[in-house]
Amino acid sequence: MELGTKFPARLEPFLLMAKSMKGAAAAKLIQDATSAPGVFVFAELLDLPNTLELEKSEQHRKFLSLLQLFAYRTYQDYLQHKDELPPLNQAQIIKLKHLSIVSMATEKRILPYSDLLKALDMPTVRELEDLIIDAIYLDILRGKLDQKEGQLEVEYTMGRDLEPGKLESVLAALQDWAAATSSVLATLDSKIVQISSETTAAKKRQDEYELALQNNLKEVSEKNASTKGSSNNRRTLLESNMRMDVDAPAYELTESKGKNRKAPQEIPKPLRKRNRF
Repeated sequence: MELGTKFPARLEPFLLMAKSMKGAAAAKLIQDATSAPGVFVFAELLDLPNTLELEKSEQHRKFLSLLQLFAYRTYQDYLQHKDELPPLNQAQIIKLKHLSIVSMATEKRILPYSDLLKALDMPTVRELEDLIIDAIYLDILRGKLDQKEGQLEVEYTMGRDLEPGKLESVLAALQDWAAATSSVLATLDSKIVQISSETTAAKKRQDEYELALQNNLKEVSEKNASTKGSSNNRRTLLESNMRMDVDAPAYELTESKGKNRKAPQEIPKPLRKRNRF
């Protein structure tokens, strides 16, 4: 849930009563609303006819100024115009200081303790940190206390009421922000397209390299296989020739020995002696 979404509902009872109150009663209602816990937005109350009529009364005009103070001004504004405003009770002072932190956070996200101590008229850092912690618990702002650096790092805050005449400046600031954002997005889109194109080109080069490498490896493998086959053929032929060279003399020797032998019929049979009885 966003900060400040419950605040308008907490103002609703005061709006209902203000429709029937005028003069002193309306002034008293403003005192009560600016003191009430959890009430931090006042634009609707400020726009009611009975509230605006207080401007016509010198006696009650300062209560209208008080409501304007809580709607869109700060604690420093109160100190500068203190004599023109009703005195504030402790609850009002704390609430106005909380709202002043919100206003300061709209100008910069990191708020040094030194600036806060001065703007909020806080006597010690400890009391300042307690004030900030209370604001965080009340859903007025989200942030982190950096005690080492002595600063408040604001993440986001509730929205305050707009002062008359400030709407145009806010719209101009939003338009500038939108233009800057569009420019940044256009730059990012261009960069994304460039990176995508470079990635595609790099992948294409890698694929071509892989294909060339595979073709080269295949060619080398085929050459090696062809060379090995030729070597085996030469070796087989050489071994065959060597066997032929070795076998030929043995055959001739056998043939030569065969020529020197007598044929079986030429060998005289041994004479047998006959025994005489």
